[in-house]
Amino acid sequence: MTALRTLSVPVASPTLARARPPRDLAPASDVLGRIGPLETRIARTPSEIDAAQALRYKVFVEEMGARVPAGAALIGRDIDGWDAVCDHLLVLDTSLPGQSEAQIVGTYRLLRQDVAVAAQGFYSASEFLIDPMIARHPGKRFMELGRSCVLPSYRTKRTVELLWQGNWAYALKHGIDAMFGCASFPGTIPEHHALALSFLHHTVPASGDWQVEARPELYRVMDLMPVEAIQARAALSAMPPLIKGYLRIGAMVGDGAVVDEAFRTTDILVVLPITNIAGRYLNYYGADATRFAL
Repeated sequence: MTALRTLSVPVASPTLARARPPRDLAPASDVLGRIGPLETRIARTPSEIDAAQALRYKVFVEEMGARVPAGAALIGRDIDGWDAVCDHLLVLDTSLPGQSEAQIVGTYRLLRQDVAVAAQGFYSASEFLIDPMIARHPGKRFMELGRSCVLPSYRTKRTVELLWQGNWAYALKHGIDAMFGCASFPGTIPEHHALALSFLHHTVPASGDWQVEARPELYRVMDLMPVEAIQARAALSAMPPLIKGYLRIGAMVGDGAVVDEAFRTTDILVVLPITNIAGRYLNYYGADATRFAL
């Protein structure tokens, strides 16, 4: 499962960033869904957030070769200033021994618009021009998805379904109208992903009121092949599973890619209005998010 995340931003004191809890930690009863021994919920304690940061370090740095600030590397955590204000969605394997911190096998970071406005803005604004899109929808509530990762042995359909159950239940709870976030292709050479990027550019562009572009100084062309040369099946096969999953649900993609040298990825922006979610997925998860609820 390729990570969905945004650019890592160094903070002055990683230790302090770990110590600050988010505004509202989840109560013990706030489980959003369960499939077998796996359950999804929002982190309840600072120590669970710390464990999620350790998982992110294992995936992003140790597995994918990302570079993080020296202070973060010293403590083996992927951390930044947004961790203190975001909610951290977790997937836990409750069959594993130990406390909850030892059971975390997947995580997503969720940033609601009201929280972003009160804090330091949206994280992906460092790569994409988010504000104009949001300004065109003054009555809608947005949520940014980021820092998605799952341990290798749990990269299964079941885990992905549970992450989406958590996202969907959380979005309904907070009245979210649209979700967005950066999704990544491995490597820093967009041309290596010419087929997939061109397919996205031609077939699922975020247009009209949902149009969003990469920042001009970072913009990399996605239109690398003529549309008549693109074979859809081959293009989909060349995409990371997470991006394919977004397309199945009904997501659109912004204009332009961004090369993230720190994470050694090529990033695109995924935009998903709730009204775009395909009916079969609403039926599957439940319009009220009850598919995998307790």
